[in-house]
Amino acid sequence: MKLRYLFVASGAWFAGKAAADEAPHFNRDVRPILSDKCFACHGFDPAHREADLRLDTPEGAQALTDGGKAAIKPGSIKDSEAWLRILSDDPDEVMPPPKSHKTLSPAEKEVIKKWIEAGAPYEKHWAFVAPARPPVPPSPDANPIDAFLAARLKQEGLARSPEADKSTLLRRITLDLTGLPPSMEEMDAFFSDSAPGAYERVVDRLLASPRYGEKMASQWLDLARYGDTNGYLHDILRTGWPWRDWVIRAFNDDMPFDRFVIEQIAGDLLPNASPEQILATAFCRNHLITAEGGTIAEEYLNEYAADRVQTVGTVFMGLTMNCCRCHDHKFDPLKQDDFYSLKAYFNSTTEKHVENNNAAAYPPLIEIASPLAPQGPKAQVMVMQEAAAPVPAYTLTRGQYDQPDKSRPLTRRPPEVLGAPLPGAPVNRLGFAQWLVSPQDPLLARVTVNRLWQQFFSTGLVKSTDDFGLQGDYPSHPELLDWLAIEFRDGNGSTTPWSTRHLVRLIVTSATYRQSSKVRPELAAKDPENRLLASFPRRRLAAEEVRDQALFAAGLMSGELGGPPVFPYQPPGLWEERSNGGSNTKSYTRSNGAALYRRSLYTFWKRTSPPPFMTIFDAPERTSCLVRRVTTNTPLQALAALNDEQVLECSKLLAAQVLRDPSPTAKRLATLYRRVTGRAASANDLRTLESGLSSLATRFQSAPADAAELLKQGATPVDPALNPSELAAWMLVASTILNLDQTLVRD
Repeated sequence: MKLRYLFVASGAWFAGKAAADEAPHFNRDVRPILSDKCFACHGFDPAHREADLRLDTPEGAQALTDGGKAAIKPGSIKDSEAWLRILSDDPDEVMPPPKSHKTLSPAEKEVIKKWIEAGAPYEKHWAFVAPARPPVPPSPDANPIDAFLAARLKQEGLARSPEADKSTLLRRITLDLTGLPPSMEEMDAFFSDSAPGAYERVVDRLLASPRYGEKMASQWLDLARYGDTNGYLHDILRTGWPWRDWVIRAFNDDMPFDRFVIEQIAGDLLPNASPEQILATAFCRNHLITAEGGTIAEEYLNEYAADRVQTVGTVFMGLTMNCCRCHDHKFDPLKQDDFYSLKAYFNSTTEKHVENNNAAAYPPLIEIASPLAPQGPKAQVMVMQEAAAPVPAYTLTRGQYDQPDKSRPLTRRPPEVLGAPLPGAPVNRLGFAQWLVSPQDPLLARVTVNRLWQQFFSTGLVKSTDDFGLQGDYPSHPELLDWLAIEFRDGNGSTTPWSTRHLVRLIVTSATYRQSSKVRPELAAKDPENRLLASFPRRRLAAEEVRDQALFAAGLMSGELGGPPVFPYQPPGLWEERSNGGSNTKSYTRSNGAALYRRSLYTFWKRTSPPPFMTIFDAPERTSCLVRRVTTNTPLQALAALNDEQVLECSKLLAAQVLRDPSPTAKRLATLYRRVTGRAASANDLRTLESGLSSLATRFQSAPADAAELLKQGATPVDPALNPSELAAWMLVASTILNLDQTLVRD
């Protein structure tokens, strides 16, 4: 007989099979329940612990109470007080108590019961145990990723979906690796290449493209909370864009990820640090900064250092460090002292508080050109610089900047649960960065490969991308996660350790990535969230991709790499509405010429008024670190995609291209459809489009003034040789195609 567990706990998802007499696994099955339902009152934080009972350790759970009973008696449910409380009908006795608004489902109770009967074995939290390379399951698949996933699918009685068709596959990989759709020439070349390895050659071409670094950088800017203003009330101009270009070049050069981490945290502390290594530390100064008069220096310098701890904890460790800023963590074994021991690495700088100063950068800073154009214009960029002597570190009572507990002096160190600093390493940011990328840290490689997996499959192997702690999700494929982490960190003998490009190539050349995204009823029934990946997950294009693909299809996009931010179309008055007092970003002046058509990556990012088109499509404000954008579906998105001046201008340019083609109408429509969607139009698609075109042509022929008004959209002038009414009709057809599901979704 088989028992199937399928439950949701703490936001975690798990589906697995175990024999009826097999004990549940503590990390996989039991800990998520205890963490979600019990640890807030009976966990790590002593200040909020009820009845002096701990359930997060075996010693605490098995300790005898005054009544002579233990909460958990291994092997005996009748002698386990916690189990008796779970079954109780008395509101004063039942656990979890009614006031917690938490309950245990019958399936969860069964898991707890079977665990106690099996001896209540505890395990160290899986994410705090160093990963080891597991053996690859036997499989005919050459790619180890497919072998791990196929083994799990077989266990569930499922199989992979067939490979996607060539047009879908080409558009998918091109968008995922460059953020742009394929060109007509690239489509033709791929379809005509029938030799073995055609897809792999496309992958290698895209990985070598400078657009690859731009795409990868766009993800990193969210993590690094990058913006072109300081935020807060006045939201003053900031010149941080040379650092953004450093990130683009790092990905294009496939900088080893351990070096990528070290230079951003402590590049200034490297021996004979180069200007670009110092520039890399702007990562640590991308946080909000206030220059408002009357603010308190100690308070805001404390905020800046705390932001660095939170960001580093999220990006590189996958831990919710901010939860222990004011008290010990309620769920994870992280003490308040851990937070301030980490903060001690980041607050010993020469940074000073500034007031009533509208400078674009505050010391310490470096004056430097873009690493993508070393001979170009220079800008001042805020960076890190270590103070001559470390600032004494203390735990702050309740997190208050002005209440250091002098009885709790601290040294610089990683969180205790993750081990000691590296022997012989410097006791500063450099030593901490070296610890982060060492095998002693069990988290960084796992957290990074999980985020890369999310980038391509929409959901990480660990769904809670920013939380690898006790409240986080258990991995859907733990052995695959560890195999990827070791492959990334150590290489495999023929590949360079810490090569992001190698890991990306491994993922996108897998049969799993190349599957069709067509929904199969048996999958929806067994695996509604598609965590087993028996088909490829579709996703709505990211905000930048929606705008960029319109520019690209219309032939408007500027190919310039890097440089100062630009100012595309946006409705008038937004900045004025959101600006205050002495802000030097009070009025918005639109760019002209090629700058108007730069990739969205280069759009000026005002934190109190982010680019509105991208905000509507779920781009963040970038006031704090973000590991995953939440995708929404709202009427505002349809209104923006139909009416935004940039999109309408692209529609006008696409229409002009069509009218210069002497082919018959059906062929012109087919070409337009393929140019935008990357696939061939069906006969029904063409009939629908042709009918719409006919109606629009009739309308504009009878209302030439409406056509003239429509064609005013965008800075690009109308070719006087083209018939305005005909151009307007084709413009709205092009706009329709730009708004199709096939255009706005990556299959």
